[in-house]
Amino acid sequence: AVAEAARGSNRYADHRATEARHRIAHWLGVEPEMVTVGCGSVGLLQQLALTYVDPGDEVVYPWRSFEVYPVYTQLMGGTAVTVPLNADLGFDLDAVAAAVRSRTKLVLLATPHNPTGTAVSTDALAAMLERIPEETIVVIDEAYREFVDPGFGDPVAELVPDHPNVVVTRTFSKAHGLAGLRVGYAVGHPDVISTVDKTMLPFSVNALAQAAALAALEHEAEIVEQVAAILAERARVEAELASAGWTLPNHQGNFVWLTLGDATDDVAVQLERHGVVIRPFSGEGIRVTIGTPDENDRFLTTLSEVAAP
Repeated sequence: AVAEAARGSNRYADHRATEARHRIAHWLGVEPEMVTVGCGSVGLLQQLALTYVDPGDEVVYPWRSFEVYPVYTQLMGGTAVTVPLNADLGFDLDAVAAAVRSRTKLVLLATPHNPTGTAVSTDALAAMLERIPEETIVVIDEAYREFVDPGFGDPVAELVPDHPNVVVTRTFSKAHGLAGLRVGYAVGHPDVISTVDKTMLPFSVNALAQAAALAALEHEAEIVEQVAAILAERARVEAELASAGWTLPNHQGNFVWLTLGDATDDVAVQLERHGVVIRPFSGEGIRVTIGTPDENDRFLTTLSEVAAP
C-alpha cells in the first residue's frame, strides 16, 4: 500500500486524512466528527498542549511517565504538577484528582503506562472523572492499547460518551508496526476534536502514512495474530525474570520494566556493551521492549551475566 501511494508523491495528501478518519470512526463505532488524526499520538499530544495550555496554566500527570509530557508543558509556558506513582508503579488516581485546580487545563494519563507497563481500568478512571471539572481536558494516552487485557475496559466506548472532557489518543506505531510513518488518532467530543484540529500542522499525516493506516485497518486479523505472539513472548520473558527473582509490575504493554534504582546506568551500559540496547531511566530502572524470541533470549542471558535482582 505504501509503495503504491508513493507513485503519487508529487501530489499533496488530504490534509484532514478524511478517509482515515471515517474508517477509524467506523472501526470504533463512533461518529467521524469524534475522530482526528495526527503525526502519531505524540503529535496529537502536542496539538492538545497547543490548544489548551497558556503560560501559567497547569498540566497534571503522574511521574515517572512519558517524557514528552514535561517537554510540551514547558514549550507552552505551562506549569507541571506531578503526582508520584504508587507502590505497584501505577497511578494514585485520588492524588491525581486532588492535584487538579482552577488553572489545570490538561490531565495526562498514559495507560498502559509508559515506562512501567501498568494500566488503569475504566471503572477507576470513571470514579476519578467525577472529581474533575468538565472544563479540564483529561487525556487517556493509549499508545499501547492493543496489548492491554480487555478486562481493563475501553475508554472510547465507556468514558467518551458520558464525559465530554475526555480525549483518548492512540497510534498505529506500536501494534500495527508503523512507527516510522507517524500516524495516530484521537477520539473525543466533536467540539473538542474540532478545536484540536485548529492546531494541526498542514499535511502532518503524509500520503504514505494514510495509505498504511488504511491497509492496517483492512488486515486487523493479522494485527491481532501478531499481538498474540508478542503477548506470549511477554509472558515467557516475565516467567523467566520471575524465576530469576525479579519483582515485576503488572505489565500491559509490549515491554517489561525492571526496577534497578542506583544501578540503572551501570546495568544499561553493561547490557549495551554486550549488544543489548534497552531504555534506561537513570536512578529508576529499565524498560525492555519485547522482540523476537532470539532477541529476548539474548536479553535474558545477558541480564543474568550483568545484574541480579
